[in-house]
Amino acid sequence: MSENIISVSNVTKIYRLYDKPIDRLKETLSPSKKSRHKDFYALSDVSFNVEKGESVGIIGTNGSGKSTILKIITGVLTPSRGEVRVKGKISALLELGAGFNMDYTGIENIYMNGTMMGFSKKEMDEKLSEILEFADIGDFVYQPVKSYSSGMFVRLAFALAINVEPEILIVDEALSVGDVFFQAKCYHRMDELREKGTTILMVTHDMGSVMKYCDRVVLLNKGEKIAEGAPGDMVDLYKKILAGQYDLLKEALDETIGKQIEEADGKKDLLKKAGGRENSPEAENDDKRDSLMRSHMTVNPNVNEYGNGKAEIYDFGILDEKGKLTNLVLKGESFTIRERIRFNDAIEAPIFTYTIRDKKGNDLTGTNTMFEGAEVRSVKKGDSYEVEFRQRMTLQGGEYLISMSCTGFEQGEHTVYHRLYDLLNITVISNKNTVGVYDMESEVKTRFKGSEEA
Repeated sequence: MSENIISVSNVTKIYRLYDKPIDRLKETLSPSKKSRHKDFYALSDVSFNVEKGESVGIIGTNGSGKSTILKIITGVLTPSRGEVRVKGKISALLELGAGFNMDYTGIENIYMNGTMMGFSKKEMDEKLSEILEFADIGDFVYQPVKSYSSGMFVRLAFALAINVEPEILIVDEALSVGDVFFQAKCYHRMDELREKGTTILMVTHDMGSVMKYCDRVVLLNKGEKIAEGAPGDMVDLYKKILAGQYDLLKEALDETIGKQIEEADGKKDLLKKAGGRENSPEAENDDKRDSLMRSHMTVNPNVNEYGNGKAEIYDFGILDEKGKLTNLVLKGESFTIRERIRFNDAIEAPIFTYTIRDKKGNDLTGTNTMFEGAEVRSVKKGDSYEVEFRQRMTLQGGEYLISMSCTGFEQGEHTVYHRLYDLLNITVISNKNTVGVYDMESEVKTRFKGSEEA
């Protein structure tokens, strides 16, 4: 029978915001108790359970309350309302090294923090060699931590937290510390803890880690719980929130978890939960823009744009394998880049292109209708084209930039009619990265030969 090791019941966290620092004092001393603050709900009526041995992820955009709920669970913060119950020893990777005394040596900090976690000196004696081996900072463990580099400080803090064999491990964006070799060691240790039945609660923006490590995921947005369920389903919903696709988000919720969002006030619409503008003056204008793909995308506000104006790329979008507009694509799945172009002059043979670059500006891949041998007719003023490039995503997980253009040749010279550099970002979500920029999609076969066959 399953046992809830963490129970979060109707937790609300309210912060008082004051326009000026003096307003706090005025409110405190006011005989009439006049309010001078505004209530900010970091969390609003959030509930969920974590079972023993389960790995649960909490995802959401910045400001959704992820770190706040972890701090409440670990006792760093107190909820304004609601209750949290925890059974077992917690090791928390929140703000690494937050409990360290800068004047103490590394060894002294290990024992001090171990005592704070509830371990005896004898227990810490037994764990010490493993912690020091994992941290791998040499004789610096005998020096005050204020003399450490930031890398050494983080390695020691992480080694301590992850090697005390906790019953509950709570991780907040901590798996990106150190160099790539140390990160690999941390991920391996996470696998070992999972196999031993450690309960793990983690917050991360790395959807690959969510897909790999989590049995279940809780999705938060603007302090409210939107849904919880299988990692794949929740990541898909998260993609819709990132793209501002609240109507599609509502449809997906209705399909996966029924009507649980529309409970408060009888008919509380998901658009209000996700920060939408239903019933606002802008909503009517939004309806008129529904046919524009770009209104559902995250677009670079400082896009580099040029050309002679004979053509205009007036709409664009990225569609995932299910045909949904999104800036997030799962590695290994098909996706489509769609462009809509209108022409302000006659062009004999327009060429439509796209390029994917990394954050450093290196061209990684791309193609155009001429390379692909696509049939493109000559156009006259007022004509338009819709072009689709469909392919499989084989880039490694990470952040990339998409550029688009409409070009051609006039009197033998390459001519740019309209080019949009670094127009869209595309986030590739992966639970298996290989070496280099892209994945060769290798098929691996092995055959064991025993000593008799060798």
